[in-house]
Amino acid sequence: MDRKEEIIRLQNRILHEYAQHELKMIGADLWGAPADPKVKKLHEKVAEITKEDAAPKADTATSTGTPETEKIAEETPKENIEDLKKELQGYIGLNVIKEEVESLINWIEICKQRKAFDLPTPELSLHMVFSGNPGTGKTMIARLMARIYHSLGILSKGQLVEVDRSALVAGYVGQTAGKTTEVIKKALGGVLFIDEAYTLINKSENDFGQEAVDTILKAMEDNRDDLVVIVAGYIDLMEEFIHSNPGLESRFNRFMHFPDYTIDEMLAIFDMRCGQSGYQLAENARDELQSILETKSKDVGGFGNARGVRNLFEKAIAEQADRLSASKEPLTKELLMTLTEADINAAAEKA
Repeated sequence: MDRKEEIIRLQNRILHEYAQHELKMIGADLWGAPADPKVKKLHEKVAEITKEDAAPKADTATSTGTPETEKIAEETPKENIEDLKKELQGYIGLNVIKEEVESLINWIEICKQRKAFDLPTPELSLHMVFSGNPGTGKTMIARLMARIYHSLGILSKGQLVEVDRSALVAGYVGQTAGKTTEVIKKALGGVLFIDEAYTLINKSENDFGQEAVDTILKAMEDNRDDLVVIVAGYIDLMEEFIHSNPGLESRFNRFMHFPDYTIDEMLAIFDMRCGQSGYQLAENARDELQSILETKSKDVGGFGNARGVRNLFEKAIAEQADRLSASKEPLTKELLMTLTEADINAAAEKA
């Protein structure tokens, strides 16, 4: 197989993996699952082969690509904003967040129209504070906002770079600024999403979190036209974080609070996960699942909302696999698809 055929084969595999990945994106975002590593590896393989083919040979006089052409190659096509709105409305729950995002989109579009008619427009401040308990969809909406800003022409690329304190703060004097700057470079053209951002203001001696904050604030000022920062965490701690620094207060003036999912919404998330993976609940299992969710959701921090639902689902299918493996009953499609009350109860004990 020559190199061209190898590239085509890998690209076809990418399309297949990416299609599967996209079908699961909403659920994966809700439950905090990482991006599919197979898709990333395939992209890297194609990029490596393509780069080798495109590289100039030592005995030729061809010129190499400019930084401008390399930047264009990195940029992705803009998605249709109406498609992104439909995706937003398709998410389970998050009604208040949906309204706020729709309102923000309307405001940006009107500002663009005013600018086109040479009318005064307020300065767009699009940095945000997301507050809420774990598993309430903050990462999912941050990823969508990056794509929305790209669609509306606010950001040049629209990628999301998700980090926490460990990715920004070093253990020795003078290292944190460099570490944070490298993260910012990756986020340029997109959204830098800082989870549990309040951990950056640990006021103990020899802590370098403030150095990271100062570096981020400078980057927000220097790259105001092509960088959005979203900070996230528990509501009380995020308020303390924002009010700890005048620079943070002046740059973060958009707040979105993510409420906990209701029992009905968590049941819908479980059903969605079943549908995506080819499972179904037995009739008597649904009432048991509802009872379990009502009990576990009282411990919001421990259970984790939609993330807890994902964990419960994964343990339930593992219990089903153990049960069917031990059974001498002939396997049928229906048996392979059905999660029983026993599967749910066994999963709940381990979740």
